[in-house]
Amino acid sequence: MVIESCCRNFSIIAHIDHGKSTLADRLLELTGTIEKKKTGKNQQVLDKLKVERERGITVKAQTASMIHHHNGSGFLLNLIDTPGHVDFSWEVSRSLAACQGAVLLVDASQGVQAQSISVFHNAKERGLKIIPVLNKIDLPAADPARIAEQMRTTFGIDPSEIIQISAKTGQGVQQVLEAIIERLPSPQGLKEAPLKAFLFDSFYDRYRGVISLINVQEGVLRKGEKIASYHTRKKYEVTELGIMHPEEIPTQSLNPGQVGFVACNMKQSSEAHIGDTLHRVGSPVEPLAGFQPAKAMVFAGVFPVENSEFPKLEESINRLMLTDRSVTVQRDSSAALGQGCRLGFLGTLHMDVFRQRLEDEYDSNVIITAPTVPYKIVYMDGREQTISNPTEFPETTDTAARVKEVQEPMVKATIIVPEEYVGELMELCFEHRADNLEHRYLDAGAATTSRIMINCLLPLSEIVTGFFDQLKSRSSGFASFDYEDAGYQKSDLAKMSFLLNAKAVDALALIVHRSAQERVARHWVKKLHKVIPRQLFEVPIQAAIGKKVIARETLKAMRADVTAGLYGGHYERKMKHLENQKESKRRMKKLGKVDLPQEAFFDLLSHQS
Repeated sequence: MVIESCCRNFSIIAHIDHGKSTLADRLLELTGTIEKKKTGKNQQVLDKLKVERERGITVKAQTASMIHHHNGSGFLLNLIDTPGHVDFSWEVSRSLAACQGAVLLVDASQGVQAQSISVFHNAKERGLKIIPVLNKIDLPAADPARIAEQMRTTFGIDPSEIIQISAKTGQGVQQVLEAIIERLPSPQGLKEAPLKAFLFDSFYDRYRGVISLINVQEGVLRKGEKIASYHTRKKYEVTELGIMHPEEIPTQSLNPGQVGFVACNMKQSSEAHIGDTLHRVGSPVEPLAGFQPAKAMVFAGVFPVENSEFPKLEESINRLMLTDRSVTVQRDSSAALGQGCRLGFLGTLHMDVFRQRLEDEYDSNVIITAPTVPYKIVYMDGREQTISNPTEFPETTDTAARVKEVQEPMVKATIIVPEEYVGELMELCFEHRADNLEHRYLDAGAATTSRIMINCLLPLSEIVTGFFDQLKSRSSGFASFDYEDAGYQKSDLAKMSFLLNAKAVDALALIVHRSAQERVARHWVKKLHKVIPRQLFEVPIQAAIGKKVIARETLKAMRADVTAGLYGGHYERKMKHLENQKESKRRMKKLGKVDLPQEAFFDLLSHQS
């Protein structure tokens, strides 16, 4: 089953929901890798997770090897599927690192979207050959000629090179297969050279340990050989190797250019360093250029609804991290929520997908705190500290803290939207503290409605809480959004605490910009007023920055009628009982403790906006 020189490694790259998984299904059917269903079509064969099938999105890159015969020769085609959402761009980078070419898929009705531009430039930077493909040409709203011109002006692609297909019906997909063979270069590697393999992904098998996905660059990897990691210097014996077809097919060797899996009794997932170079023991080689490790952009506390379930939750998180290496974890504790973990994610969708996988795959019932981003604190003595937990944020107004400045992470945002919504979206950007805002037309001279690309700098904290929902709402769903890291910038930030009966609730602390402090304070105290159950005494709910109270709501006390059992007699008798009740409530308020129940936390934090 090994085909040497006739090998092609490629990815499918596109914006979310442009048909990557559907095209992958048709390619697998055409090459006979999977059997074509007699009724209906195969759907999302490479999307193996329950969350992927339910949401219709790809969150984990998958590999599949296909054999296709063209002009009398057999070709081994290695497809590495990629996610489309901006939160999973690290998965895309890893996939492209093992390829020589990419199929750029664009929806013929929606046109070039923000993520299309991002993944195109990512592929070009890596020197990949691009095959442009227009999908969904069978839709009534499709306008292939206009979108082809859009691709020419945006990417500099010759419209004559664009292949027009419908992945759903299979129309034109055969041309894509031929273009992959004819246009993409074959991997350049010598069998006689020392073994050099690039590790681009891994997953965990409970019986075999860590399974690494590799791309053999040079030399031949054989079963039973001793290999070593350049990064960790650890040595292993290859116990099993093969290709994904799309399920595992064992082979005796992997030749130059081939993409496959290798099992070598690797016990811990951390040993499989993404971007590592594997070589034969005793034959060291120059390492391949790796890439930047994933950097957590959004942090949140994850707590069990029942405190006794913390050990089970921690074990579930550790197991899930074996298949998602981009999540960071450390233990956390809260006076209100008990023991938990503080996790770092690549974005809010990544956070939501991880939560759903915890619930689906491990039956965990969790509370997730409001997402925060990592802030950089610069002190007078030159020290720098990165803080992702609001409870650790220093009081900037306190001179004893000796804080020189606070910096927040910024992102370079790209928004593509039809012309009629530009005003609304510019207003939205300015509301969220956008800077360096500029725009340009994507369809210059188009007869129909033009689309405009807006570029700006946005604070990351502004886009992790409801920005995407507002973007879709104000553009009637037509806007697309993408962003990339743009470093840190000085900002006027403060820690906002929430007090119940003058006692701070640590799990609710927020870091806010001073320009929005009053609006945020009022919004949250009103939410707290709705979810906190009434007590036997009056409870003040306050939002404070430092020692200054910004907003307040008062939760009225439940009033027991202490005079209900009295009848007749002088009115002073009733007044005595009422005065006693009033004095008791005063003492209760002084000594009373307000517990925010788990149900209230769940209601409060599951509807953040």
